[in-house]
This record gives sequence, structure tokens and C-alpha cells, in this order.
Amino acid sequence: MPFIPKVPGRAPEVRVRDTASGELVPAAHGEVVTLYVCGITPYDATHMGHAATYVTFDLLGRVLRDSGHPVRYVQNITDIDDPLLERADRDGLDWRDLATREIALFREDMTALAVIPPDEYLGAVESIPTFVGPIEKLVADGWAYAVPAPDASRDGAQDVYFDVSRDPRFGSVSHLDDAGMMEVFAERGGDPDREGKRNRLDALLWRAHREGEPEWDGASLGSGRPGWHIECACIALDHLGIPVDVQGGGSDLIFPHHEMSSAHGRALSGSASFAGSFVHQGMVGLDGEKMSKSKGNLVLVSQLRREGVDPMAIRLALLARHHAHDWMWTRDQLHEAEQRLATWREALSGNGGPVADQTVDDIRAALAADLDSPRALEAVDRWASQARSRGGDDPGAPGVLGRALDALLGIRL
Repeated sequence: MPFIPKVPGRAPEVRVRDTASGELVPAAHGEVVTLYVCGITPYDATHMGHAATYVTFDLLGRVLRDSGHPVRYVQNITDIDDPLLERADRDGLDWRDLATREIALFREDMTALAVIPPDEYLGAVESIPTFVGPIEKLVADGWAYAVPAPDASRDGAQDVYFDVSRDPRFGSVSHLDDAGMMEVFAERGGDPDREGKRNRLDALLWRAHREGEPEWDGASLGSGRPGWHIECACIALDHLGIPVDVQGGGSDLIFPHHEMSSAHGRALSGSASFAGSFVHQGMVGLDGEKMSKSKGNLVLVSQLRREGVDPMAIRLALLARHHAHDWMWTRDQLHEAEQRLATWREALSGNGGPVADQTVDDIRAALAADLDSPRALEAVDRWASQARSRGGDDPGAPGVLGRALDALLGIRL
């Protein structure tokens, strides 16, 4: 947990762009704001797409706290999933050892980037016993059904699927039609061609044990392991309650993950909505393609750190782009961030500067308006330019602004 300085004043009401409605809406719906952000699948190191996501929601947590709201933040780790098992098998590793290694590296990267840790940071594996009862409830209430699994390790074993046709609000997060859903369902973990399913879009809740795969006691479900989407629904329900104020993650999670987990959560809780708002980070690309572990076109935070790049420069490079926009990573952007960081440090190292109160207000206003971090950085640039060219008569200004940069933007100078 990084130290967060106190800054006089308070941010205005924080509003975010809700993916489901397309509208700017308040992020807070009560005194305590509940924030659920989907975590990593730990089979490779943290790349810039990951870093952008967790810096964005760190920024949201910071400005919400500054506006006077305590934040209750939960994040999961998908530490049992097909990509993890496949990578471990490819590399000749125990899947648990691979997950442990990559989770530790992820935490190091987040600490270096000054990301405030979640209040609850929960692995799927440790949480599996809490998934079984809810899946059994979905079956009992008619939201889920069993499909024979003849290739399972035990005769008569069955997989369990969620029946999306039961949910009248299915599609309300992504607003995709069936064709649009089918276009991405298979490539993002779905199994549209599975025999025995009622609907090609029905989502796996429990997978019966297959030889060579890990297994857990599923009570009436039989031994096996959970599907991906139910994990987040159960963890959010158990540790925050549904609806949460903000559900967050990368835009590649809108469908199927957030659509499915929202449907599961509504079915389990009886709530009309899973979240007050859905906030998504745009994709970060490299060489014209989305940066992803499956493609292998990665710029790794840990590698940049090993090269001696200041983590604050990495964070500044991420903050220079609005979180909702897709963009391409280039080394030039990192150089620009390093130059900006050096300029700020020079300006703040003097014996005074222009009064910083308006700059702090400008930072707060920008962040409260859908996390407009580029506009916040521009406000600091203006102050730094004035401080370097004309100085100023407020000896306390560098200290005030330095604390604000630390508290609000997570930039430690």
C-alpha cells in the first residue's frame, strides 16, 4: 500500500462513461464505492495492456477517495483456466508454480507503478469451494442445466451450462446481436459447437473432470472445475454485494466475460443490474495489432524496469492517453513521458513557483470528468512551464503540487 498524501480541498462528483448505457453517470451511488476489476490470468508477465487497465482503475480509486468516498476494491486472479494449463504444459511446468511466479511478478510491477492494491485480492483456486453452492442454486432454480460429458474421466459425468435464454437482459452490457456475439465467443473462451447445449452462446459453469486436468470437489456437480465467468460473479457477490458501483476491465472483456458474469450475478442475487456502471479500458496495441499474450507481441513492464526505465515514466506514458481509447504503443511515447517527468522534476525542485491551487483544481476537474488524464497532465505542464520560465512567489507551491501529483495521479517525483 503506497503512502497517499493529504491534499487540501476535494474533487467534485466523479462521473464515468458507462459502457452499457453510453452515458456519463456518477461512479458513486452511496458513501462507500464498491469497485470490482477483473484480474490477470497468470501465465505470462504484465504487458502494457494490463498496466494500462490497472493504472486506470487505480486512478479511479484515487479520485473517488479524493472526492470523499471510501473505496472497497476487489480484484480476482484467474489462476485456473485453459490458457494457464496449456502454457504450463508447453513449458514443462507445474501450472501452480507458473501461476505463483507470474502473480508475484505482477504484484512487483503494480507496486513499482504505485498502484494501490485491492482490499481483497482473490484467486479462483482458493475461492472454488464458494462457487459450488451458487452453481447448484442456478441448476435448482432452472437457470442452468447439465450436458453429458462422455470424454470425462468418470462415467455419467456432466458439464453444467448457464441458459442465456432465461435472462431477458442478456445483451444489455455489450448491445451485440447474436451474430456479433458469435463472432467473438469462440476466440474468447466460448464453446459454441459443444453438442448438447440449448443455445450456442450458453456459458460453461462447471466442467467435469478430464484426465490430466486438476479437479475439485463439486458436491452434486461431481468433481471438476469452474467456468471463467461464474468466478467473478461469485467473488463480487460474496465480497461486495450486487450491484457493485463499478465493474471494470479491458474492453475485450465486454463480451463474453462481463456480459456473462453480469447475467450470472443477476440470476444469483435477484438484482436487476450487476453494476451501476461498466467502465472499460481501451486496447493497447503494438505494430498494428492488439497487444496480447496469445499473439506474443508484448512490451513487458518488468523488461522496461530491467532496462532501467523509471516506473513513473511508464505510468506517465499510460496516463497520456484517455483510458477509453485504443492506441498503439511506441518507444517514442516512452521518451516523451521521460522528458515530461524530467521537466516536472526540474520545475518542482525550485524554491517556489506559481500558486498551485488552480492547477490542483484543474487536475481534479479533469479526473472527475471520466478520468480525463491527458487534460490533467496538460494542467501540470502549464504550471511547470511557468515555474521554469518565470518562477513564482509562492514557496509552498512545489510541495502542494507534488503532493497532489502523488495522491491524485500516482506520480511520485
